[in-house]
Amino acid sequence: MQTQLADFIRNTPDGEEADAILRKCVHCGFCTATCPTYQLLGDELDGPRGRIYLMKQMFEGAPVTRSTQLHLDRCLTCRSCETTCPSGVQYGRLVEIGRPHVDATVPRPLRQRLIRRLLASLLPNTAVFTPLMRLGQHVRPFLPRKLRDKVPPRQRLLQWPAKRAVPHERKVLLLAGCVQPAMLPNINIAAARVLDALGVEAIVAPEAGCCGAIRLHLSYREEALDDMRRNIDAWWPYIETGIEAIVIDASGCGATIKEYGHLLRDDPVYADKARRVAELSCDIAQWLQGFEPELTALARRRGVHTVAFHPPCTLQHGQQIRGMVERLLTSLGLEVRVPADSHLCCGSAGTYSITQPSLAYTLRDRKIDTLRVLEPQMIVSANIGCITHLQSGTSVPVAHWIELVEHMLAA
Repeated sequence: MQTQLADFIRNTPDGEEADAILRKCVHCGFCTATCPTYQLLGDELDGPRGRIYLMKQMFEGAPVTRSTQLHLDRCLTCRSCETTCPSGVQYGRLVEIGRPHVDATVPRPLRQRLIRRLLASLLPNTAVFTPLMRLGQHVRPFLPRKLRDKVPPRQRLLQWPAKRAVPHERKVLLLAGCVQPAMLPNINIAAARVLDALGVEAIVAPEAGCCGAIRLHLSYREEALDDMRRNIDAWWPYIETGIEAIVIDASGCGATIKEYGHLLRDDPVYADKARRVAELSCDIAQWLQGFEPELTALARRRGVHTVAFHPPCTLQHGQQIRGMVERLLTSLGLEVRVPADSHLCCGSAGTYSITQPSLAYTLRDRKIDTLRVLEPQMIVSANIGCITHLQSGTSVPVAHWIELVEHMLAA
């Protein structure tokens, strides 16, 4: 694709990256076949190829309209198109460049501005979000259905691994995240317990928080970069003392943290540290590769034998991790079933289910239908957003797969 960038973006880091991405696109349209919103709406501008054309026109100086903003808002950023693209077009990076330029040009309606500002301020702020979630769980039966869907019932907490008289020699950092400790705290606890059973201590750095994804995807880029810098500062003392890895049990966070090196590449203070953090980061499924014999020896069958696995987009398309969770669970004696549309988004997509509820719930119901025909005893996934979104549409238990593994290891 030939480009003639406008002065406002030419010879800037964003412009150079956007130009390189645009030039890779050959208009083949393979991406439309795996785009959830194109499949739902049938509009070329609600598929990756159409959105690329809109961003190209914008970068070349064409007027930006509310229509452009709407079509980019409808994008889930699931990156399924990247997996499909034969030319390697990094669509996810392109849309993260395009959205802030659109939002800087086209004023949003007041209601949208308020909702997006509230989400960007509230969700990453654990000091505020946690007590609000506790209150929501307390009054959950009385909440409107749409709000109740976002408030999972309070879990009966597992115990964090006890301090050992002789500490484990192997140590990793574990990202707690921002909303996960309040909404589904047993995910982190289960991860720590599984690691502990394998002779690995999981350390949560007290000052680490939101990975930055929430604000980044809402076009609050500078605030997102500050979230990333804070995490790097929190982790760096552990990295300097030789921590083995930064283990992440929320695939959405993992996809973002692995991009730290790219996102902070122009920061003279943090660029090198960000690259190192990205190198050390791994999804917990990656970290557990090679531990199958130990896990198999420790695992016990406890009622659940058939599960359906929903691979989050951030795992399979964002991090390009496929098959690891399925192989690990199968090695533990479980029958793992994967839906026919496993490559398609469930509609959660971070804050998408709040900002685009109609599309999000349609995608959820379609996903639930393909999971239901598998007749699983349990649905497992690898990201808190997918888990809560899917659970709101089915009576079948939905959990993180690491919680199931922990249950199988429990004495």
